[in-house]
Amino acid sequence: MRVILEAGGHWPECRLPLKSAPSPNVKPPAVSHQPLAERLRPHQLSEVIGQQHVLGPGMPLRLAFESGRPHSCILWGPPGVGKTTIARLMADAFDAQFISISAVLGGVKDIREAVERAEAAKGGLMQQRTIVFVDEVHRFNKSQQDAFLPHVESGLFTFIGATTENPSFEVNSALLSRAAVYVLQPLSIADLKKIVALAQKEQALPAIENEAIERLVAYADGDARRLLNTLETLSMAAAQEQLAEITDAWVVRVLGERMRRYDKGGEQFYDTISALHKSVRGSDPDAALYWLVRMLDGGADPRYMARRLVRMAAEDVGLADPRALRLALDASEVYERLGSPEGELALAECVIYLAVAPKSNAVYKAYNAARAHVKQDGTRPVPMHLRNAPTQLMKALDYGKGYRYAHDEEGGFAAGERYLPEGMAEPGFYQPVERGLEIKIAQKLRDLRVRNAAASADPENP
Repeated sequence: MRVILEAGGHWPECRLPLKSAPSPNVKPPAVSHQPLAERLRPHQLSEVIGQQHVLGPGMPLRLAFESGRPHSCILWGPPGVGKTTIARLMADAFDAQFISISAVLGGVKDIREAVERAEAAKGGLMQQRTIVFVDEVHRFNKSQQDAFLPHVESGLFTFIGATTENPSFEVNSALLSRAAVYVLQPLSIADLKKIVALAQKEQALPAIENEAIERLVAYADGDARRLLNTLETLSMAAAQEQLAEITDAWVVRVLGERMRRYDKGGEQFYDTISALHKSVRGSDPDAALYWLVRMLDGGADPRYMARRLVRMAAEDVGLADPRALRLALDASEVYERLGSPEGELALAECVIYLAVAPKSNAVYKAYNAARAHVKQDGTRPVPMHLRNAPTQLMKALDYGKGYRYAHDEEGGFAAGERYLPEGMAEPGFYQPVERGLEIKIAQKLRDLRVRNAAASADPENP
């Protein structure tokens, strides 16, 4: 029998009997101390629900399993989508020693111990492979990530990292170049319903009303662990109340603090985000703050809220106050660093600033107008004077000939120069409003147009 020890694990707790032993005629109920999510963790690849874009027949990870040759990889995806499960299954499939390190709690000492255990396994009688699984690998700093490089390069162990953050920004390029990146998706509604059915079948859970299942699946938001933890909590509460069936109304009552007035993804959710956006656009800071707090209190992902605030800054404030976009990005970054509840204050600050800032949708309208024009217009050639001329042949063909370098002109502006394709009229996409900084922008554009007109009327103008 092969025993897999995980770093940071511990032996089951032993308890001495109490003074009075239970009556031999009373049979205590069979209770597992493992969470439901752990009890239902798949033991073979065919049991995995979801992620068929990488685990389905002919897909990259499935081929890795079938080849019998593990390779270092990074599993990138939101919580509860199977990153740890896939890593464990890979260890089982390749009969490898499985060492798990949490980057949240671990450090160089854990990496050193993993290396020693991998060397011992490789040099033993069985010459066993080792898979080192690093959960939340983005939490390791550069030097800690670098510590894996020589051992991954030498093949001492197979490295599998799990992260909820974009590896392009959070994982060292040297480590990234030695590992394939697999993107895992949130589980679909159909996948989550299969997990509920499996839990009912395997764990003898009480019957669940269809409406209650729909609510639980929406609440889980693609996270299987969240779904199963919630389901376990409800099942225990239902057993205490001796309920024959878990109903939707009962779920709302039991989870009242965690499940508010809307389901994420449902109509009320989008109604509420619409109210927030319109309150910001309408310059009402109190209403905007109210809807923000309503959504956070109802379980909306603060990262989603941060993304929407960035959109509002670009769409509704725009160049009337360019600082708004930077502040929205800063608020998003602050939340990423602090998390809840501390980081939510930065979102509140951003909402109030956006609400009181001068408003302009001129950039938004200009962008949409340009897109519409390009979509219906032909592909016009780039004028010769604007073309790049990196070779002598291109120069001989007059690429770039006649281009006027604006920095060498009076006021840094080449009056009368045209930058649009030949034959194309001035489209006038961007029309600044008379609010905020765009008042000055509009005046500058008017002055430049006057200079252009004067230069075009001058017969000596080149």
